[in-house]
Amino acid sequence: MAVRGEPTASQGEPSAARGEHTHSEPSAPRLTTPAYVPAPAFPSEASGSPAPRTVRRHSVRGQILQALRTALVGGELVPGEVYSAPVLAERFGVSATPVREAMQQLAVEGAVEVVPNRGFRVTERTPRELAELAEVRALIEVPVMLRLARTVPAARWVELRPLAEATATAAARGDRAHYAETDRAFHRAVLSLAGNEQLLVVADDLHRRSQWPLVSGPVTRHGDLVADAAEHTALLDALIAQDVTVVQSLVREHFTGSAD
Repeated sequence: MAVRGEPTASQGEPSAARGEHTHSEPSAPRLTTPAYVPAPAFPSEASGSPAPRTVRRHSVRGQILQALRTALVGGELVPGEVYSAPVLAERFGVSATPVREAMQQLAVEGAVEVVPNRGFRVTERTPRELAELAEVRALIEVPVMLRLARTVPAARWVELRPLAEATATAAARGDRAHYAETDRAFHRAVLSLAGNEQLLVVADDLHRRSQWPLVSGPVTRHGDLVADAAEHTALLDALIAQDVTVVQSLVREHFTGSAD
């Protein structure tokens, strides 16, 4: 189904629009919007074709960007493979323009790279890159969390309990995409108590990059997700108790012992 207000790939642009060749490209992944995104404007394999709705272009682009990020975290967009905007646009039932714009945003974030006249290649990452990201995140977040552990009253930490529980729920379901979102939401909420907006921007960018799949291996295992989510709850308990020693141990283990 096409989103109203957006021409389909067949109506608005030819499949090889703007010089993007598609004959050698792998089949487009079965991309759908995650269940926790309200009222998706493009079709889902599970739910069928929803009734047409009027959606402004920037909203379409944002929904496609979310869907592409979900597919990236879940491994549906394969590292090293090249995908063209027209082929993905056909899958979503929209023109290639908002898909191309969403892919350009992913290129800015480092998730994909532009391949002239072909499309976008998903970035191939190595275990070393993942370890480097974890190290940088620890250098930034650990000192902040330790300072907050000494200064933030217990009542503020209690307010974050639902966010920790949300990560545990997503982990128990094995929903990696939803876990990625709730995990970042939890960390943002913790760091927001420092009152530094630039810290949130930098930390969230590093966090998002750390969630991309490795080129050589599968996405994070179910058991790892459950263990990481349990660390969120344990960390909150230590913060409420203002046990700085336990907080320091937990946050360091959280960064060095997982990709999250």
